[in-house]
Amino acid sequence: METADVVVIGAGVIGLACASALAAAGRDVLIVEREHCIGSGISSRNSEVIHAGLYYPPGSLKAQLCVEGRQRLYAYCAQRGVAHARCGKLVVASREAQLDALQAIAGRAHRNGVDNLRLFGRAEIAEFEPALDAEAALLSPSTGIVDSHGLMMALLGDAESRGTMLALGSPVIGGNTDGDGVVLEIGGEAPTMLRARWVINSAGLDAVALGRAIRCAASTQAPEAHFARGVYFSYSGKAPFSRLIYPIPEPGGLGVHLTLDLSGQARFGPDVEWIDRPDYHVDPSRTARFATAIRNWWPALDAERLQPGYAGVRPKIVGPGQADADFRIDGPARHGVAGLIHLYGIESPGLTASLAIGAHVAKLVNS
Repeated sequence: METADVVVIGAGVIGLACASALAAAGRDVLIVEREHCIGSGISSRNSEVIHAGLYYPPGSLKAQLCVEGRQRLYAYCAQRGVAHARCGKLVVASREAQLDALQAIAGRAHRNGVDNLRLFGRAEIAEFEPALDAEAALLSPSTGIVDSHGLMMALLGDAESRGTMLALGSPVIGGNTDGDGVVLEIGGEAPTMLRARWVINSAGLDAVALGRAIRCAASTQAPEAHFARGVYFSYSGKAPFSRLIYPIPEPGGLGVHLTLDLSGQARFGPDVEWIDRPDYHVDPSRTARFATAIRNWWPALDAERLQPGYAGVRPKIVGPGQADADFRIDGPARHGVAGLIHLYGIESPGLTASLAIGAHVAKLVNS
């Protein structure tokens, strides 16, 4: 049986950040990825937004790791030449009834350590985003966008420069624990059994299923898996906005919002649709619903310019009608199994928090 020091399962942005941090901390790391390329799941199907940390309950892992991760991410992108832009965003109250919710977001952000928000009224909004129709808006200067693929390539390069190996087309089918570590059953063209001192389950949408497939006491503590699909629509031509525009959040997500890519092209989404299993279908008939949502704050939208784009799926660990769950980083202190860390429910702001999550996991392994 082959052996390894640390095996990271999943080569999305979270797995790559964990591998990079672990390699930097002196561990010998092997990344195993089911697909034949990196970042083909959640990491390539999101808004590529660097979040400031406005929405998450104070003291939660989401709040702490988002704020820390945002700071780490801007510094890392600048150091490694990863394309990004600190473009800022506006969270808008499109009617008076939403003003209290906007103030609540501002208060929560302040408790999370985000102290640079500015509140604008209708007259001030008209000066710098004249196409926007809103009663009030919160400006978040720390929000930005990033080239997620460029980020993943930089993280992989850092990890590989310290000896990390990447095995693509290597799905983890199951496993168990014994007195010498965690034993993984690896499938693919060259099936093998692999014993590792540490295993980091960063399998994204498959993390819960994998947590149950590694047969040990920790498998009984795996949460329920739920999936929420979010559809994005692209916009042909140039939208008249220079910042990201977000409505008041809705259950399960942040509402249909406007994001910009690094070339300035606009896209709208995601919405929220609960599904039984990951499915990336984009239904063109959702155009009318998108147009209605967008016109709440951009009445002049030309709906004929909306085109079906792509879909992403969020790995939820709570179902419809329940409050969003915090990140779960389940290590030995929680489940009692040595050498095993499960990353559950790593949805937004996972991209923003990726470097902080990697540092957190490396600390657990080396503590």
